[in-house]
Amino acid sequence: MSEVTRLLRDWSAGRPEARDELVGLVYAPLRAIAERHLQRERGGHTLQPTALVNELYLRLVDQRSVEWNDRTHFFAVAAQVMRRILVDHARRRNSDKRGGGVVPLTIGAALDVAAAENFDVVALDTALENLAAVFPQQARVVELRFYGGLTIDETAEALGISAATVSREWTMARAWLRREMTTQ
Repeated sequence: MSEVTRLLRDWSAGRPEARDELVGLVYAPLRAIAERHLQRERGGHTLQPTALVNELYLRLVDQRSVEWNDRTHFFAVAAQVMRRILVDHARRRNSDKRGGGVVPLTIGAALDVAAAENFDVVALDTALENLAAVFPQQARVVELRFYGGLTIDETAEALGISAATVSREWTMARAWLRREMTTQ
């Protein structure tokens, strides 16, 4: 059992000091994921990687009902929460400006992590919700890979499916999202 998994289970069992130890182990990987996400955001983004991780921590710290299974489960939940934070932040900004200066999302560039284009997080969230309504497993794969920064193997483990299935679902989801984004 990895140290992260042990600490997660201790935290689930009600040992608050395990949570504090856990933060020391997962902070750097979470900050790296946050940094990658924010690099793909529009220029002049007001949310910094440290602030994103801190907000994530605040939302996770009081999770008493979650029974953490392992490191992969933790990062899967963190991916969902990080997505919500980014979308909430973008919605607040967009409600202030009503779309002023928002760069349209090119889903190919957004999902191909190597691209450093700016994109609209709210548009991606809407497209992802539409995908989830039709293909829920593909949406989870995108969420874990894109927002959680998980590898194919880690995603397979988190979802309890094969790596080949994850790879196939990832390819199909990206194609579906590209089509969805170009028709909006």
